[in-house]
Amino acid sequence: MNRLLKSINIFLYNDFVFSPRYKVLRHVTFWIVHTLIWACFWEAMGTPFSYVVQVINMFIWIPIFILYGYPMAYWAVPHFLLRGRILEFLSIIFLWGLLGIYLDIWYKDYVVIPIQTMMHPQFVSPKGPLAWCYLCITTSAAIPMVIKFFKYWNFKQKDWLNAQQEKVTAELQLLKAQVHPHFLFNTLNNIYSFSLENSPKTPGLILKLSNLLSYMLYDCRSAEVRLVKELDIIKNYIELEQERYGNKIDISWNVNGDVQDIFIAPLLLIPFIENAFKHGTSEQIEKSWLTVDISVKENKLKAKIANSKNEFALHSKNGIGIENVKKRLEFIYPEQHELKINEESNFFVVSLTIQLINSSTAIYKIEQPEISQSLRHENSMLAYR
Repeated sequence: MNRLLKSINIFLYNDFVFSPRYKVLRHVTFWIVHTLIWACFWEAMGTPFSYVVQVINMFIWIPIFILYGYPMAYWAVPHFLLRGRILEFLSIIFLWGLLGIYLDIWYKDYVVIPIQTMMHPQFVSPKGPLAWCYLCITTSAAIPMVIKFFKYWNFKQKDWLNAQQEKVTAELQLLKAQVHPHFLFNTLNNIYSFSLENSPKTPGLILKLSNLLSYMLYDCRSAEVRLVKELDIIKNYIELEQERYGNKIDISWNVNGDVQDIFIAPLLLIPFIENAFKHGTSEQIEKSWLTVDISVKENKLKAKIANSKNEFALHSKNGIGIENVKKRLEFIYPEQHELKINEESNFFVVSLTIQLINSSTAIYKIEQPEISQSLRHENSMLAYR
């Protein structure tokens, strides 16, 4: 059953059904199939005509089917039904149905019967109104109307999905841009100080910063990255900050579980780490602490980030970085994550649980387009607000 539905879906959304390139062939194919199916129907109903005669009779009716059906499909549907003018559309349907009765009789008496008389006199249709003839002509008008409505709905659905994807892409790009750590300038100043002292730590700090920036500018264009890579970058980030604050902070870093074959959206955890340094270490006079616990079990990521903070410092509970993470989680992991943020007088705890997958096959993929140098600069300045 699933295979049948998949085959139908592939056919319905095939270029042959929607592309203007196949318009003539598509109409010819439709009327051939329509004729053969109706011939089968009348043969199954036990009419005295052979299947070949049924096919010939149905082919004779095709001109009136087109004349009667196409105005409704190409005029009534687009101009009334699709514009919400339902009462007017129903009125046209009613009047068109009455017209179909007379059109059916006229075409049968003056076109079909003379042709049948010349081709096979023993199988001539009777004159006057016939229910089966009227059924054929109205059905032949209804089917193109349904197809036209389906095609319009399909186009609108694609336009809506494209618009939604573009909107999500733009918003995710902006959110990623704002996640870029504003600690960059402080770190550069720190590296500059080490370089003036000819410290042997300088090359290592430059390498860590280079890896971090390269990751943000290039790796993060993908919708997903390897979790092990994300964790390495977070560790680099913490080590850069640790060099900046020295012995003013105690840091605990723990990773449990197999993180090798797990994928995650990039830059989801760094804002919490950044927040810990910004509102923890930088605002405390006494020695501060930071604890990061990451665990993966059965494709479920659990992250717990806790840090000390100055109970007398005044700051917003949720900064722009935290709000961005919430939005990205809603975009990327709807109903597949749980975020808890607890703030006490002297410590701050973030608990995040995400249901992940073991391969890079997310529900949706958004390829990040190439970003110009000027746009990167603007986004970087936006992130540094």
